[in-house]
Amino acid sequence: MSSTIQPVLTETCERLQVRVYRNRQELGQSAGLAAASKVKELLGKQERVRMIFAAAPSQNEFLETLAKDPDIDWSRITAFHMDEYIGLKRDAPQRFSQFLQDRIFDIVKPGEVHLIDSSNSIEEECKRYSDLLKEAPIDIVCLGIGENGHIAFNDPPVADFEDPVLMKPVELDDACRQQQVNDGCFPTFDAVPTHALTLTIPAIMSGSHLFCMVPGPTKRNAVMHTLNGPLTTECPASILRTHPDCTLYVDTDSYEVKA
Repeated sequence: MSSTIQPVLTETCERLQVRVYRNRQELGQSAGLAAASKVKELLGKQERVRMIFAAAPSQNEFLETLAKDPDIDWSRITAFHMDEYIGLKRDAPQRFSQFLQDRIFDIVKPGEVHLIDSSNSIEEECKRYSDLLKEAPIDIVCLGIGENGHIAFNDPPVADFEDPVLMKPVELDDACRQQQVNDGCFPTFDAVPTHALTLTIPAIMSGSHLFCMVPGPTKRNAVMHTLNGPLTTECPASILRTHPDCTLYVDTDSYEVKA
């Protein structure tokens, strides 16, 4: 695969590494190449790699690049995802499990894929999925940031930096539901489900290596608060500044390059 495109700007915000690219294509390609390199590095020294994936249009270019790497032994990858709507039909195209199956899982065929079943009893599903997550450390987390600063579906009203559980049911914030319309995933606000299952912030932060892809002008305010605001659940993504190995990939639409 080709070498990583050089960012137009790099900076460090507390512990968070920030890389700014000219556009979302370069952002996604560079992040995908970096994640692929980390996967191969880990596979060189351990039997399996456990990864968590986000499902959102912001991840498209990243997932496309990652899936094209011919040298990853996907049979040794265990894959999870971050969240799932409650109440959608099993064949609904907006299901996050379907999104990831279409864009990466069905293409690369990881050795193990653990999908969230939100049609199951909520309590039972939270326990089942949490138990799977606890079986071994999480190596890599691939995530984004929402327009309201959420990571996974940890919207400001329900985000908890010290959450005692790994997965929980949540009611979606209005800004989060509107983002799903803005992203073209649903035709109207009322069509967006009101509740979901989500991995909690401690579950996400438990990953050893975090790759966070955030392109586009609708994310500029969230990126600004993530990098420059207080460390608070009013912008859940601000917690990323405390992670020992997280890289934030943004473009000139989502990040204001100062003159």
